[in-house]
Amino acid sequence: MGRAYQNRKVSMAKTADAKTKVYSKYGREIYVAAKAGGIDPSGNLALRGLIDRAKKDQVPSHVIDKAIDKAKGGGGEDFAPARYEGFGPGGCMAIVECLTDNPNRTFGDVRLCFTKTKCKIGTQGTVSHMFDHAAILAFKHADEDAVLEALLSADVDVTDIESEDGKITVFTPQADYFKAKQALTDLLGEIDFEVDEIQFLPKGSTPISGEDVVLFEKFLDMLNDLDDVQNVYHDAEY
Repeated sequence: MGRAYQNRKVSMAKTADAKTKVYSKYGREIYVAAKAGGIDPSGNLALRGLIDRAKKDQVPSHVIDKAIDKAKGGGGEDFAPARYEGFGPGGCMAIVECLTDNPNRTFGDVRLCFTKTKCKIGTQGTVSHMFDHAAILAFKHADEDAVLEALLSADVDVTDIESEDGKITVFTPQADYFKAKQALTDLLGEIDFEVDEIQFLPKGSTPISGEDVVLFEKFLDMLNDLDDVQNVYHDAEY
């Protein structure tokens, strides 16, 4: 695949000042996952993956525990996922994933980020067909053949597998995420995943330069300032 997947997902922790926002985003996502699938990470693979990723991003334990305790109580906000798509400066494509308790507010906030930076928000499906919605699992292991055999035996649709410097990276459709993770755990036991995410991977790239780069970075910064925004994906190359 070789599409520099980590570079296509906008980092939400560029500076120390941004850490509080990162903690808030993880807290919200962990709360939603725990409320939907149960508070026990051993029986909720989505929650377990989120907790592992949060710890790698140095989210304090008390933030994680507070989100799970909140879900345990059964009350709290009723967050729902929302996704917005559109075109950025220079014709690049962007997907914005949110968790919101007020869809009208969130749509208005995200739309303002588009319009103030000469971007154009579209309807759902406007650009997502130009991305693969993929699960990515990366971990240290040397036997690519054994990993691939285990995944295929579990009826996982492996779209790509890479092995480099003792690390294997598996790409599957997002629908096979849980099946793939379970197959790998059955094969190898507890795994310390270096990457454990579902992302939108662009099928190509759109080069941008000059003033378009300035506008695009302003667009990303404005989105980063919104509490409801969880992830931003794009195909811009500059």
